[in-house]
Amino acid sequence: MAKRKPQDSDLFFAMDIGTRSIIGVAGHVVNERFQVLAIEKEEHGKRAMLDGQIEDIAQVAKVARRVTDRLEQKLDCTLERVCVAAAGRALRTETGSCTLEFPEVTRINQDIIGRLESGAVANAEAQIGQVQGQESQRRFYLVGYTVSGYHLDRYPMATLRGHNGQVLEASVVATFLPSEVVESLYTVMEATGLEVASLTLEPIAALNAAIPADLRLLNLVLADIGAGTSDIAVCRDGTVVGYTMATTAGDEITEELMRRFLIPFSTAERLKTQLGEETVTYRDVLGLEQTVSGAQLREAVAQPAQTLAQEIAQRVVTLNGAPPSALFLAGGGSKLEGLRDLVAEALDMDETRVALAGNNYEITAFSEEYELNDPELATPLGIAVSAGLGLISDSYRIMLNGKPAKLFRSGSLTIMELLMMNGYSSADLLGRTGKNLSVMVDGQWMLFRGQPATPCTLTLNGAEAAPSAVVFAGDSIEFVPAVAGQSAQRTLKDLLGADFTGGVTINGRLADLETRLNIGDQVVTSAPPRSKPAPPAPKPAAPTPPIPARTEPPPSPQRNPREKRPELDVRPEPEKPAPAPKPEPPTPRPEPPPEPVRLPEPVKHPEPVKPKGMGVHVVLNGKPLDLPGKEDASPYYVMDLLDFSGIDFEHLDRGVELQVNGTECAFTQELRSQDDVIIRYLEK
Repeated sequence: MAKRKPQDSDLFFAMDIGTRSIIGVAGHVVNERFQVLAIEKEEHGKRAMLDGQIEDIAQVAKVARRVTDRLEQKLDCTLERVCVAAAGRALRTETGSCTLEFPEVTRINQDIIGRLESGAVANAEAQIGQVQGQESQRRFYLVGYTVSGYHLDRYPMATLRGHNGQVLEASVVATFLPSEVVESLYTVMEATGLEVASLTLEPIAALNAAIPADLRLLNLVLADIGAGTSDIAVCRDGTVVGYTMATTAGDEITEELMRRFLIPFSTAERLKTQLGEETVTYRDVLGLEQTVSGAQLREAVAQPAQTLAQEIAQRVVTLNGAPPSALFLAGGGSKLEGLRDLVAEALDMDETRVALAGNNYEITAFSEEYELNDPELATPLGIAVSAGLGLISDSYRIMLNGKPAKLFRSGSLTIMELLMMNGYSSADLLGRTGKNLSVMVDGQWMLFRGQPATPCTLTLNGAEAAPSAVVFAGDSIEFVPAVAGQSAQRTLKDLLGADFTGGVTINGRLADLETRLNIGDQVVTSAPPRSKPAPPAPKPAAPTPPIPARTEPPPSPQRNPREKRPELDVRPEPEKPAPAPKPEPPTPRPEPPPEPVRLPEPVKHPEPVKPKGMGVHVVLNGKPLDLPGKEDASPYYVMDLLDFSGIDFEHLDRGVELQVNGTECAFTQELRSQDDVIIRYLEK
């Protein structure tokens, strides 16, 4: 068999991974409409997903591979890249806003708009971190956002690009999913042998197919009812104002039929599509053939269908504030007979204002081979339309260190945001100087500085770039993370010298010279003990005077019974001639008074090595700052000033502006004396 040609750059492949089935759509753009060339669908052989979230990765990948193979056969090419959409039971939607104020009237370009929207998204994302309980420990990915409004100098605007102004505002609706939902999609695609070209949110995709942009001036709602989830999107005044999701969906109908008629899941799915027939024949789990009327089937699903309609109505009113002007039902679950009327009744709307999606597909899509007005095609067709027509900015490839980057969102994207979506953190961008070591030695504080961080390297298309730079289709990013500097480490030997022989305690405990110091330790030293003087030489024996005659022995002096008696020398005296008289022994000198106790002299420590480098004088945020030369004579970078900026880079809740001499810069910008540096929060 001849080798198939690779996927053309203008061929878009979209895949909708649903709870019950996988649908693949492929085509290209012709005259600003998406032409569908091929569609394939296959149901999961067994339950592999729950409420829109992948449970069995291997099973889902197997079905996705079969869909891909059949599309490749139809198109006679090898599909390599795919666009997908995410949903899930843990969908979170938050609003956020941001304000930028310039000192003078400024022409607004795409970079400024990107900073503005990024700030609004960051503020929305900060709301996720405020959730209490177990959910706050989960990591959420931003998978989509829409701008709900712009203001220019306090006036509402549809767009800002190309205008002039000083005060800019943007409000967004951002949607987040837990990391496990997003990562499972990438894992399935990897197992299928496909590269993810873009990832967006299912309601965003379905909305782009069912409700084109020129219809969004009206207050419209899309309810995409799948097997496991019902995704809801609301638009008005030309923009999307909110998304939500319910886990009540088509499976509730199927499961009720299973219980009522004792049938397997596949049979229940078939019966669900035959509610309008007069009679239906089926085989139950006992192997017995049964016949049931359509009226009995409709009666069996009446209660779960009513529950589904009520759930959708409640979500719509909560999100929109009131019933909308019109509502579109999409997804396979929307085709349930009688559901449209039940939703209209639950919302107290005219039945004519609730319709199945599909009539508007022709505005953005067409096909010469397929009928596209099926509401089940809303999401897969929406993914294809969004990617092909560029309705979401993440429908393109960006390379990161030679590999396609993971893209988890729609809207403008900065380098910093992309890096964080791909597992990097702010510490990788900024680096950290090693921790300082401060100890108290004999009442005096001593400070030993940690080593400076090795700066990160960041290039965009081969040129040095700032983290706030906006990326576009085809961009290539090379990033080497910063390396944190080593923390200061000292032992007592380093502090006192190897020849120190005195005593030393740390926090009141005896220590030796090999003891490692910790921050806040209190060191007390004492001088080495003074050497004792040699004992005096024994005095010469005095001559024995003649013993005078005594009639009575002298009385013995009274001794303390506890006093130790001196030992007597009992050796016999040798018989010697009487010695000649010797001069009287010299009068013994009085004992010198004891020397006063002296406190140990403080130990003189070696002077720290003076810096070898040249210091610099800069102005940081309008205030002068003198920086001494570094010990290793290395230059100063913008990142060295972060600790002086007053910004908590460990808990950023908005964007940060970096400038040197009025020009935006990177963290690795080298500093020179007299540089004017700005490191400050972007205005909310």
